[in-house]
Amino acid sequence: MSSDTATDTAPAAEQPQTTERKAFQLHEKDTGSADVQIARLTERITHLTAHLQTHAKDFSTRRGLLMLVARRRSLLNYLQRTANDRYKAAITKLGLRK
Repeated sequence: MSSDTATDTAPAAEQPQTTERKAFQLHEKDTGSADVQIARLTERITHLTAHLQTHAKDFSTRRGLLMLVARRRSLLNYLQRTANDRYKAAITKLGLRK
């Protein structure tokens, strides 16, 4: 493996925050609110969906994707129960159905 391919993708912790994720933060250092978690999960789900388009038989990734979708759904349900206005804002910004 060449050094070029090893540096193409940095781990998620080292990647700079996207503007999309910053839009969901409740305050400057917010990393764990349901809004931010939903935004991060949506980024990962989008990435894995693109991966599965080219690697259709990657069943372990498919299983991971389904677990991420379930976790996002749980967080969305929680947000809907506790802060409906933030829930509506989140699904609108992310373009999720409902």
